[in-house]
Amino acid sequence: MLTLLNIPFDNKLMYLGLILFSFVAVLVLLKVFKKKLPKDAGREFAFNGKLSEGKARGAGIVFTAVFVLASLIFAPITAEYIIYYVVVLASMLSGYLDDKSDKPWSEYKKGLIDLVICVGASVAFVYFNPDLAKLDLFFVDFAVNKILFVCISTVFLWMMINATNCSDGIDGFCGTLSINSLIFIAVIGLAGSMEKEFSSLIIAMIFCIVPYLWYNAEPSSMMMGDAGSRAIGVFLGISLLETGNIVLAIPLCLLILLDGLLGIAKVSLKRFLKISIMKNIRTPLHDHFRKNKGWSNTQTIFRFQIVQTVISLSFLLLIK
Repeated sequence: MLTLLNIPFDNKLMYLGLILFSFVAVLVLLKVFKKKLPKDAGREFAFNGKLSEGKARGAGIVFTAVFVLASLIFAPITAEYIIYYVVVLASMLSGYLDDKSDKPWSEYKKGLIDLVICVGASVAFVYFNPDLAKLDLFFVDFAVNKILFVCISTVFLWMMINATNCSDGIDGFCGTLSINSLIFIAVIGLAGSMEKEFSSLIIAMIFCIVPYLWYNAEPSSMMMGDAGSRAIGVFLGISLLETGNIVLAIPLCLLILLDGLLGIAKVSLKRFLKISIMKNIRTPLHDHFRKNKGWSNTQTIFRFQIVQTVISLSFLLLIK
């Protein structure tokens, strides 16, 4: 299988080019476009949210665009992958337009856009991978009706987008946790149903996030915004679908899911069912540990990373 550059896939030069192009292009373009990105207005209800005021926001538009370009150049070109690129770009653009808007979009508007994106990605996945339309509970797996699987996949992708989006609240937090998860998804996925070709997309995403972290390390000068977190979230979800087992999200993305979804569950239950839970837990979870437990930003990032690595590595050893 050849790439756009007529280099045989799986050639060392292909991987080298993919890594270097992704890293250097994002590093340079972020510097070039830094002053043209929208400025963050500070988050009113987040702990220390005002500290981000005035920083360049929406860097996700740069590293997501480079991810798609790098993948088109160095990874095999297939109809399935092109649809995924469109899905990732759509998630990025919806987030960027929200970042850029003077008045933040409503939750319902963003939720509807996410829903359309997730349905599109789910239909494409089932169409190109009908044999992976199943639920794998590790000790047993069973086929699922394709329409039902599209529904399950849509909900799953929506959860991944919003969990990742909510976890983007500390310099370097979302980016490093996402890289952690992507590495283990690739390792475990390649041992199972994931195509080797898809792993090149994961490599591209990792090395597009890494140079962003150069600018996002505390004290950061740049933030990915919804443009980045939503694109990463949907790509994480698609990558998990490609493993043939979306249940892998539980061990491999556990802290992203807990950090983002607990807050959504807490607010939704109170808003729609008038049920108050977790009254003593601040959400997103990283804010709970920073404000209620007194952890510094650095402690929060490193401790979450350590816990997620231990969980993922332990799971990897258990299934070997």
